[in-house]
Amino acid sequence: MDIRNDLAAHVPRLRRYARALLHNRELADDLVQDTLERALARAALFTPGTDLRAWLFTIMHNLFANQARRAHVRGVHVSVDDEYLDEREFAVAASQTRSLEVRDLDAALQRLPDEQRAVVLLVGLEEMSYAEVALTLGVPIGTVMSRLSRGREKLRVLMTGARPIEKLRVVK
Repeated sequence: MDIRNDLAAHVPRLRRYARALLHNRELADDLVQDTLERALARAALFTPGTDLRAWLFTIMHNLFANQARRAHVRGVHVSVDDEYLDEREFAVAASQTRSLEVRDLDAALQRLPDEQRAVVLLVGLEEMSYAEVALTLGVPIGTVMSRLSRGREKLRVLMTGARPIEKLRVVK
């Protein structure tokens, strides 16, 4: 089986996930390109009959994790090119509260730890099952559920400004 024919169908989802992870269009496109390049180079390792989408997301997650580790050592990438910046992107009409909510959600997602953000995006945005996320990230399903729970709680706190829910203590 040649996976090359099937790769194109997965590019939009890979781009959406990469952009949500990185919050930088150019870096996200680079991550997608690196993912596809690695998938093509290692196409013989793909097991026919298994989920190509999960395999691609696993490759992307591993590349992202490696890049994040390297970036942590090097420092944060900050784009300083203003010539491509369209100032109209910052204009918001008074009646567009929905776009403000989306912007706030995006900002809150960026404040989540990488592990929680990845799980929240894969479950919420990509609509993957817990088992698919566990396979993609290489962690147990219980870890997926706890990261998702913690991520959702932190998002709730960030979005509403509420205090975190305190765990009840059982006094004996």
